[in-house]
Amino acid sequence: MNHSEQRTVLVSGASIAGPALAHWLDHYGFRVTVVEKASAVRGGGYAVDIRGTARDAVDRMGLLDRLRAAHVDTRRLTFVDTEGEVIGVVRPEDLTGGEQGQDLEVRRGDLADALYGAVRDRVEFLFDDSIATLRDDGDRVDVTFVHAGPRTFDLVIGADGLHSHTRGLVLGPEEPYHRYLGYTFAGFTLPNDLGLSHEGVTWNAPGRAAVLYAHEPADRMHGFLTFARETPPFDAFRDPGAQRDLVAATFPERTWHIPRLVEALRSADDLFFDVVSQIHLPTWSRGRVALAGDAAHATSFLSGQGSSVSLVGAYVLAGELATHADHTDAFAAYERIMRPFAERNQALAGPGGTFVAPRTREMLDARNRVLRAGVGEGAELPGDEGRAAHSALRLPEYRPAG
Repeated sequence: MNHSEQRTVLVSGASIAGPALAHWLDHYGFRVTVVEKASAVRGGGYAVDIRGTARDAVDRMGLLDRLRAAHVDTRRLTFVDTEGEVIGVVRPEDLTGGEQGQDLEVRRGDLADALYGAVRDRVEFLFDDSIATLRDDGDRVDVTFVHAGPRTFDLVIGADGLHSHTRGLVLGPEEPYHRYLGYTFAGFTLPNDLGLSHEGVTWNAPGRAAVLYAHEPADRMHGFLTFARETPPFDAFRDPGAQRDLVAATFPERTWHIPRLVEALRSADDLFFDVVSQIHLPTWSRGRVALAGDAAHATSFLSGQGSSVSLVGAYVLAGELATHADHTDAFAAYERIMRPFAERNQALAGPGGTFVAPRTREMLDARNRVLRAGVGEGAELPGDEGRAAHSALRLPEYRPAG
């Protein structure tokens, strides 16, 4: 008898980890419900990378051809100084550790659409809703929702991101597990009247970066403003006006395209504001509730690995649940396999600054010397360690008894 027969699972979150997990759980015969507070899967957005082990995971889902077709193929990244003068140009692979011709770079929304499309006809989705309360009595989990009527599930999985509500219900407030990496950022779209295509341009001052990038020739491009800050701006999280004021005040320059970026920030209807942080938990489960994706092990966008680690974790968690009759054993095996991989990828993003946004004048000058010398002449770049981390786990083969 298949261990998963008749078992019901509630997955909270329909971004990346949630639909990927729903796909694999459904594949193994679980009855799956996904609850998502948004009214639909979010489309569009910035590009994310699928590298190394994660590429194998999407291949096993049958999505590789679709995601290859959605590949945005960023070809170059240009770095400029405070006056807009070019310092150097690199290939994205030099920074990410990606493998040209192997890795996939797709819009986050295209990945989410592909994952959702793979399961929407087989899995129940509850949009415009979220979990209100959880009560794990040892044999089941009683769930109340903000809108839907109460339900009972065998297992609940929180796949609801860095600021996971499910994690808060089970493990308590976020602060003890939240490792702030010292940067805050704002992303938005604006008119592409610069002719950018398949490229990004980054302006720097110590501890600050302003980025313009376009995936393809189009009338819109992405703007991105990030800056070092000692403490997270918690008081601005629920106040878009305060977010815009904070970011605008941090970029007062009248050089390069800074003024138009700040102007676009002020008027954007798609502003995405957050902190660069990771989640480090002592355990990824409690009782019949477990965590997946960023809710369990956010790597931060500085690592470039959030989506990839989420895709791998979804595969492993579902596989372990399918091959263990007892959820406690499954959750333990999932964490034993995934934690070293997640932590190695988390380590790609350190708090001391980054190649894209060096924290101090000394770091920025050192970075610029590498750029001016020319990549490929023995320079040690972030991608060197990344390449090994991306493929540090070989996907297990799961063959549930049945």
